[in-house]
Amino acid sequence: MLEVPDVDALTGAALAHIKADEFMPDEERGHAEAAVREDESEALAYLVDPTDLVADIPGVELAQASWSSEPVEYDPESMEWDLDEEDGDSDEETDNA
Repeated sequence: MLEVPDVDALTGAALAHIKADEFMPDEERGHAEAAVREDESEALAYLVDPTDLVADIPGVELAQASWSSEPVEYDPESMEWDLDEEDGDSDEETDNA
């Protein structure tokens, strides 16, 4: 999970990255800029190379990568955000096993 506290900064960085890409055709550049302005996940996709994320992991070869995003409200009191729990197991269930 990734929290983006400044969407404008993310979008601006992606637009600058697209503008600086000397190998991108003008038609593709216009499409890329429009996509980045509409969707934060597109902005992130232009800044992060999925291959770089897994290149140094032995035995891993990237076959395909895709991005999606969904705005959510973070509620630290909600059980959905309890990152210490695994797959809904509670401490009681683990202690009694």
